[in-house]
Amino acid sequence: MNGLELENLTLEDLLPHRDGMLLIEKVLEVDAVHARTLSRVRSSWPLTDAHGAESLICVELAAQTAGVCNGWDRVQTKGLNSNQMGWLVAVKRADLLIDRLPLGTQILVSAENTLVFENFREITSELYLDGQLAASVVLQLFQG
Repeated sequence: MNGLELENLTLEDLLPHRDGMLLIEKVLEVDAVHARTLSRVRSSWPLTDAHGAESLICVELAAQTAGVCNGWDRVQTKGLNSNQMGWLVAVKRADLLIDRLPLGTQILVSAENTLVFENFREITSELYLDGQLAASVVLQLFQG
């Protein structure tokens, strides 16, 4: 175990995303099995216009939150300079319960590894907008 604390890591240590594709603002909690993150909808996000972000962006938010969890596990077990790459293999299910995410609203995202087999992961994620469930997503990932 590496023993690095969350306070000593940046989002870039956990995720390969940069610039306009890094949608997460803050990691609220993380361990090897789950993560909770916070994001605020911004006009610079992909799939966004003056009316807000299309709900499809929830899939990316779920994937990035899963990446925080798996990135945490990677850093703890393999070290800070280990390979960050992971690939979204499938969107097994995406229940998008709203059409758009209004600009400026906060999104609370939880992601949990519900199946782990070698480098394969199945992740269940829920996204909340102002305390209301906005999306439920199940992803399948391959961790490099």
